[in-house]
Amino acid sequence: MALHSPRLGNRAAFIMRVTLGMWLSVCLAAPIVQARYDPPPVTEYKLWYRNYDSPAILALLRLALDKTAEYGDYSITRSVEVGQGRVLLEMSHSRNDLVDIANVASSRERETELLAVPIPIDGGLLGFRVCVVLPDALPLFEGVTSIEDIRDRGIRIGQGLHWPDADILEQNDIAVVTHSRYEILFRMLRNDRFDCFARGVSEVGFDLEIENDPKLVVEPTLLLAYPMPSYFFTAPDNYLTAHRVQLGLERAIVDGSFGRFLQQYYGKPLEDLALERRNVVVLRNPFLSEESRTIGRQTLSNLRRRLEIFNR
Repeated sequence: MALHSPRLGNRAAFIMRVTLGMWLSVCLAAPIVQARYDPPPVTEYKLWYRNYDSPAILALLRLALDKTAEYGDYSITRSVEVGQGRVLLEMSHSRNDLVDIANVASSRERETELLAVPIPIDGGLLGFRVCVVLPDALPLFEGVTSIEDIRDRGIRIGQGLHWPDADILEQNDIAVVTHSRYEILFRMLRNDRFDCFARGVSEVGFDLEIENDPKLVVEPTLLLAYPMPSYFFTAPDNYLTAHRVQLGLERAIVDGSFGRFLQQYYGKPLEDLALERRNVVVLRNPFLSEESRTIGRQTLSNLRRRLEIFNR
């Protein structure tokens, strides 16, 4: 039978005390290393310059990004000044050094080649168009109530070369004059190259403020209407950015801040345009995807209700 030796036990206890003391002295002498928190990097989003210069579009993108703080901090920078066609071409090839995000009118082709955030940024208002004209042209529009009137009077409408609007107008047998640069179209209007520069009701006020030309006026009786939602787009492989923007917009819709945005930026301009007193001429748009066509149809069918809401 094994016997317990008190001397052996005392020696073991002594060794343990010495070892523990040495270990504690080393631990206490060593610097305390704290885990370092590295915040997510700041993501730079290059926004197409036309959108960046629009207070409403820039504010909506900020709203969406602010609603998604879990993606990290961000900055929005202004892209170089290039036309819409070039921007979309570069994005379709995932060359993100030029632009990361662009807001443009949707079409089936654009939704195929790019990644769309399928929420109309202005509530679907871009497809409602009024004419910016020279005062001398106003008599040309008196009594226009149909597509046939527009055709019979030979009214020429100016649009961007790469805008879906140009194709829509041509599909409806309306004379169209185009140019690749938005800024040049105002010069062409002043030079009588066309009679009407059709602008969305959500953007025309800002356009005229920038142009600051008393010779440019909004024709007061006509409203062109066609289904044409306006989306944020990214390159086809830029899923992270598209997901962030869509999630932010969805959260803004749920918490009511998207509705407040619409009222803040578009409520007064729509009231000033008196849309409810205009002659509405509806045009066909065969260039939409099925999803966007549904959104567009809903927008047109709810036109009267939309006007009532904005004019309360």
